[in-house]
Amino acid sequence: MASVGSDPATRSPLGTSALKILVAGGFGVGKTTLVGSVSEIPPLRTEEMLSEIGGEVDNLEGVESKRTTTVALDFGRITVNDALILYLFGTPGQERFWFMWDELALGALGAVVLADTRRLDGSFAAVDFFERRQIPFIVAVNNFYGHQLYSADEVREAIDLDQGVPIVQCDVRHRESSKVVLTTLLEDLIARATQKAARR
Repeated sequence: MASVGSDPATRSPLGTSALKILVAGGFGVGKTTLVGSVSEIPPLRTEEMLSEIGGEVDNLEGVESKRTTTVALDFGRITVNDALILYLFGTPGQERFWFMWDELALGALGAVVLADTRRLDGSFAAVDFFERRQIPFIVAVNNFYGHQLYSADEVREAIDLDQGVPIVQCDVRHRESSKVVLTTLLEDLIARATQKAARR
């Protein structure tokens, strides 16, 4: 990952050594996979087998082969350097668990909204959630098939995303790709903090 200087004089303008980051998005978009691929510790997962009853409630279109689902949260950690550690909290994707998002968002400095171009409407709720709460976020387009289906501009237009929100293409099955996602978010948070400090 791009590192922030460890010298106290050059530490991150974010002003803290431990950052809480949310990973959100629709059902089956890859949140658990992202947290697991990049975490330096065995990730905490609260996955349960999909039930017949749940299948009647959850929209499985595009993820018919999915067998498990997160019912509370995913948790992982990654050390950027000796001055900065990220704590990653993956949110549950199904609408019936959205009530947990407010609790998970407490203290979060920023977020990654994962989007699946096969089901872009699944990212609308997460984008709206962070916009309403004024929590900075980026959109990471998870390319499940190893190739880019749509350009960043096409995705931005499809979900009516503000020009200031970064979009990054990724494949969260791969650690280096997931690290690029987190680096993009960190760079955006640092830029925001720097601009805010300059306005004082």
